[in-house]
Amino acid sequence: MTSAPGPSVGRRKLRSAIRRAREAAGFTQEQVAVAMDWSLSKLIRIEAGYVAISTNDVKALLDHYRVRDPEQVAQLVQLARVSRQRTWWSPYRDAVPPAYYSYIGLEAESSELYFYQSVGMPGLLQTEAYAQAVLRAAIPHLDDSAEAQTSMALRLRRQREILDRPDPPDIFVVLDEATLHRQTGGAEVIREQLLHLVDLGGSGRITIQVLPFTSTVYTPLGQFIVVRNASGADADVVYLESTGLEDVLDHPEAVAGHLRTFAGLREAALTPADSLRRISEIAADLAR
Repeated sequence: MTSAPGPSVGRRKLRSAIRRAREAAGFTQEQVAVAMDWSLSKLIRIEAGYVAISTNDVKALLDHYRVRDPEQVAQLVQLARVSRQRTWWSPYRDAVPPAYYSYIGLEAESSELYFYQSVGMPGLLQTEAYAQAVLRAAIPHLDDSAEAQTSMALRLRRQREILDRPDPPDIFVVLDEATLHRQTGGAEVIREQLLHLVDLGGSGRITIQVLPFTSTVYTPLGQFIVVRNASGADADVVYLESTGLEDVLDHPEAVAGHLRTFAGLREAALTPADSLRRISEIAADLAR
């Protein structure tokens, strides 16, 4: 069943439709910016899905692109209304990078989340102590940093909003075994984190698998998150996050490629039951 899109998915659907309409009309972004008396950066941000667009601007753009079908115009104007709705993550817009902000909204509206982690733990599954240790390593002078405080508050808020919502997404996680041995924050912190993973994996809502050291599978893609949405395959995206790189990919070929890679990683990984046993064994070793 296809559900109505939320603000983030609605914004990305709208920006894709607007971009296609511009390309069909044969205009460059520079030409449209001049014709609309906008800055080029405004149009670029709109087409990237990083900012919302007013209903009046949508109507003006569609008129310029010679899109006159009343039903199509009405659908896109409605998407513009939806995309401007205020959400729980709206206050963080100016506090985080645009790609991460976009990801937060898509995550909040997701029906399924696929995580492949070669380094660290997914933010949604981190204990508070582990998250603090990660931030302390990434941000100097943690206790005095407004950035760190905002990051921590957002991470904990994401966990509550996603994991405790009435219809939480199905979450599938593949962790490289190296992530289980990296003692971020020290032995006690990582032990608590590992036991937390065991609890989450045994809850029935989250599937955790470990890609063992003995696996011959390797992916040059690095770690990634696939976000799937019940409103349709055109709303699925891939989120990439690493040092110096944050991006949201929504091209169908990119999404399909990462889905194939994730399926291969799951096949090569230990079964969910064996994975939880392996995580428990490592946690027990840390207690000795």
